[in-house]
Amino acid sequence: MTPPTLPPPLAEFIAAVNRGDGKTALAFFGADGVVDDWGTRYVGAAAIARWSAREFVGAQGRLTPTRVSRDGERIVVDAGWASSFYSGDSRFVFSVDGERIREMRIVGH
Repeated sequence: MTPPTLPPPLAEFIAAVNRGDGKTALAFFGADGVVDDWGTRYVGAAAIARWSAREFVGAQGRLTPTRVSRDGERIVVDAGWASSFYSGDSRFVFSVDGERIREMRIVGH
């Protein structure tokens, strides 16, 4: 099975997450970026970095996309997620602006 094609900047973001490169991964979020992790929101670079250190990159997270689709301007990535914090199938809904991720929402599958 061929892995789904990810548009930029998501391919680079996911590659950075999977190699444990938090600095590069977090640089894809602008200063006012947002992560919504199952309803809990983290706004801004500092809040996202604290969240990521605990639950995302810092938890040795690996994201394995299984399906990529578009919903209007949003890019929806269904993926397997495995980390020391949580593991399971998840849906990642991205809003991007050029090479920046404006928002990443993690929701139930």
